[in-house]
Amino acid sequence: MWTSGRMSNAKSWLGLGMSLYFWGLMDLTTTVLSGTPTPPGKLEAFLSDKPQSHSRTKRSWVWNQFFVLEEYTGTDPLYVGKLHSDMDRGDGSIKYILSGEGAGVVFTIDDTTGDIHAIQRLDREERAQYTLRAQALDRRTGRPMEPESEFIIKIQDINDNEPKFLDGPYVATVPEMSPVGTSVIQVTATDADDPTYGNSARVMYSILQGQPYFSVDSKTGVIRTALMNMDREAKEYYEVIIQAKDMGGQLGGLAGTTTVNITLSDVNDNPPRFPQKHYQMSVLESAPVSSTVGRVFAKDLDEGINAEMKYTIVDGDGADAFDINTDPNFQVGIITVKKPLSFETKKSYTLKVEGANPHLEMRFLNLGPFQDTTTVHISVEDVDEPPVFEPVFYFVEVPEDVAIGTTIQIISAKDPDVTNNSIRYSIDRSSDPGRFFYVDITTGALMTARPLDREEFSWHNITVLAMEMNNPSQVGSVPVTIKVLDVNDNAPKFPRFYEAFVCENAKAGQLIQTVSAVDQDDPRNGQHFYYSLAPEAANNPNFTVRDNQDNTAQILTRRSGFRQQEQSVFYLPILISDNGQPVLSSTGTLTIQVCSCDDDGHVLSCSPEAYMLPVRLSRGALIAILACIFVLLVLVLLILSMRRHRKQPYIIDDEENIHENIVRYDDEGGGEEDTEAFDIAAMWNPREAQAGGASKTRQDMLPEIESLSRYVPQTCAVSSTVHSYVLAKLYEADMDLWAAPFDSLQTYMFEGDGSVAGSLSSLQSATSDSEQSFDFLTDWGPRFRKLAELYGASEGPAPLW
Repeated sequence: MWTSGRMSNAKSWLGLGMSLYFWGLMDLTTTVLSGTPTPPGKLEAFLSDKPQSHSRTKRSWVWNQFFVLEEYTGTDPLYVGKLHSDMDRGDGSIKYILSGEGAGVVFTIDDTTGDIHAIQRLDREERAQYTLRAQALDRRTGRPMEPESEFIIKIQDINDNEPKFLDGPYVATVPEMSPVGTSVIQVTATDADDPTYGNSARVMYSILQGQPYFSVDSKTGVIRTALMNMDREAKEYYEVIIQAKDMGGQLGGLAGTTTVNITLSDVNDNPPRFPQKHYQMSVLESAPVSSTVGRVFAKDLDEGINAEMKYTIVDGDGADAFDINTDPNFQVGIITVKKPLSFETKKSYTLKVEGANPHLEMRFLNLGPFQDTTTVHISVEDVDEPPVFEPVFYFVEVPEDVAIGTTIQIISAKDPDVTNNSIRYSIDRSSDPGRFFYVDITTGALMTARPLDREEFSWHNITVLAMEMNNPSQVGSVPVTIKVLDVNDNAPKFPRFYEAFVCENAKAGQLIQTVSAVDQDDPRNGQHFYYSLAPEAANNPNFTVRDNQDNTAQILTRRSGFRQQEQSVFYLPILISDNGQPVLSSTGTLTIQVCSCDDDGHVLSCSPEAYMLPVRLSRGALIAILACIFVLLVLVLLILSMRRHRKQPYIIDDEENIHENIVRYDDEGGGEEDTEAFDIAAMWNPREAQAGGASKTRQDMLPEIESLSRYVPQTCAVSSTVHSYVLAKLYEADMDLWAAPFDSLQTYMFEGDGSVAGSLSSLQSATSDSEQSFDFLTDWGPRFRKLAELYGASEGPAPLW
């Protein structure tokens, strides 16, 4: 039979007592659960630590629990308890093995004595209990001496965790002027200690800061108002500090704090008041409708919806001339012009304005009234106003054949000021760019200045200006719309060129074309055209015209037997008349071709040349003959061109003027002498021109950059002939917009036979490298030292390669 014992540490007398209590309790529980009766004298055997004799030979594992305090801080392993088998004679033949949760890491067992120790610091908040298994083996054979069974080690709690406000800091609001005891917010603190053991997790709340305004319930953590009539306008924000203490708030308990930021929300407990009882304002009489005159403000200490204001005009003689609106952003009353003002009619107005809160709270009505009034005096200031037209819009109808200088309308304006200054009229030319109209400067008579044409401009929208003589800056304007009425001044005509055909086999009375007409005029009763043959063709024997009375006409044949060989084209003049007053007419010509047709009336040919061909010569044969003639002409032209090219010399005469010709480059680096399109004599290097034909050999010349650049920008030395030629070409190109640009002159002065440096190419060299001397390279400086070593003569013996 297994027995387990727990011996108290010198520092854990409380744990010993609890172990003794739970030993007996759990042993009894095990007996009940397993159905095995508890042997008598079990507890005494544990206390005396002496083996007890029993009459029963069959033993079973005894269920047990161990208890150990958390947060042990000693240096030695903490003794937990002891396991002992009845078969253990104390000679070390029994080996105890511990397995399960934390075995070997958190808990160890002495395999000889069965003592269990905790080797790590335990924290109940991390883990409250461990389930382990014990095994007793024969040390020599390894045979189990007892059945393996489980037991539990429970971690006993101590007060090592202070209460914490997991949701803090808190933010809350409460209406101002709230009654005492109004709930604000509930705070909650949690303690990680065991709530079922002692008072370690029993939390009590108290207020450290925030009195006498607020209080807190010690058990629930509900914060309430503690002072009446708390005014937001006096103090809006409060910082309250709440403490939570465990151990029921007793001395020695652990405590935690949190902050609660409480804001008093606004209520409508302050009536609006005007800081000014009288306002003085002024407005120009020219102020447009809806323009702002001034602002009034009723001060309200509340905010948000409780500070909203509504302004109204409740009295005064200006209620019909002015209006007031509320600015929702700044809660000010904006006085605006309701109708046009006139200094000459009324010079001042008085308004009585009321400002009131639209949202009221019944419990604060005794603090009212929640409205106030003020008086506003408005003075109208005189201004020099521009002339005013009566009426403000003119509409005029004018026939398009009106004579130039005819008065079509009298424009009238007057000065609204008391002075009644003289007015001069004019037309805004931007509205009449064609200058069709003219207005008399003094009378305002609007007249035509050019002939009107409805077909070109049927409407004219002009602006007439009126200006004061004494103050030209005062200008009034009025729009004038002129409608040009139509008169019959355009004769009808064909909308396009009509061309018809008649078959040779056509019969008399056959329709060959239907024609119509257009007229730019627009009579009120609509257009109606009349068609007939022109007087000179009234007795035409070939064709006739039939008026369809629907603004169209039909062209019919009068006879049959048309022949292309006799006459291939007919020109038929047709007279077109309209129904206007007066009647206008025009003559249109219809071109009619005679064509050969098949029996169904389909055109085969309208060309008379087809009848002039030989009867036996087909059209395909004619095309073949023409193609042969064309090929022979091309061959002749090609032979002539080849002979001409053979006679032309390949060498161009130097004296021949071949400007604008293609420039040829036969090899590399010829310099200026390659350009045969210009007079090279005028482009020679100045130094060579002055030398008078000196030798061009310059292999001994030092190729210094300074010596070369000294001759490059020689613009003054260029021949005047070339300079004049370039300027002439440049001017010619500037004057001719289609000419290609000719404003650059390509000059070669660095390389080539005509250059100071000579030719750098060996393509034209007649001698080999062995015949040339490169001793002068040694005098060209350090930069040409390597080149001198390669090609120059050396003073020592020749190297052996």
